Amino acid sequence: MNSYHPKSLLNDLQYYITPPHECSYLEKKSARMVFLDPAHRIDVVTLSELSRVGFRRSGDFVYRPECHLCRQCLSCRVPVQEFQMNSKQKKAWKRNQDLTVKITQPKDASDVHYALYERYIRERHADGDMFPPSYDQFEKFLIHTCTESFFLELWKDEQLLCVSTCDQLDDGVSAVYTFFDPDENRRSLGAFAIMKQIQYAQQQQLGYVYLGYWVPHSNKMNYKSQYTPLELLLDGQWRRINRSLSAEEIQLLGNSLMTTLPSGWNNSIIK
Repeated sequence: MNSYHPKSLLNDLQYYITPPHECSYLEKKSARMVFLDPAHRIDVVTLSELSRVGFRRSGDFVYRPECHLCRQCLSCRVPVQEFQMNSKQKKAWKRNQDLTVKITQPKDASDVHYALYERYIRERHADGDMFPPSYDQFEKFLIHTCTESFFLELWKDEQLLCVSTCDQLDDGVSAVYTFFDPDENRRSLGAFAIMKQIQYAQQQQLGYVYLGYWVPHSNKMNYKSQYTPLELLLDGQWRRINRSLSAEEIQLLGNSLMTTLPSGWNNSIIK
């Protein structure tokens, strides 16, 4: 594995790049990841700078896709002070007003947290690369962190229903991973958890909730495009989408990101 230095304001850090491997989002595609030396613990300021140039954290790893002829992994963030719920989000918000929010530290996670995580992976992601779940996996993925992180928990009385792992940034919150009770389909807990993170950032007078990567050609990722306005990191610049895109627009955007951007591809949908 070779040492690698992406062009950014953070070239004093040590980076590496992986060999090509199977893409987690798109079938029959390969992927490569640039990642920060995992031995390096980073502060909020450094992670914030890395997030603004497209990096994400998973456990002790801070990484960014660096793939040949594909730029579909678009970092996306919600400008929280301008966010407006759509009709489905308003319904999910009203449905969950009986829940209590708790902010806790990942190091304080208990068997209750792991039991919820294990059920979620087994029942929702049995076909994914995180199956089968294990406590060691849970610790490495969500408990171990190289920066300042917290759990945003949703409780119904004494029952834990949902946990969002979040990283603190200087301009917002980074949504790392959310897992929830798979029996509570009607509540739309995933959507509600994102909106509670948006509310948390608003209350802290922060600018953004970073939602990770949106991959237009991956249907399971398209829920992220419903939180508008939404900013996308396109070719090193944050560009704003002011409304939800149609399925055709999403497909066209994905197509353009498999090569180079044709002139005028974004017309009026992004300013």
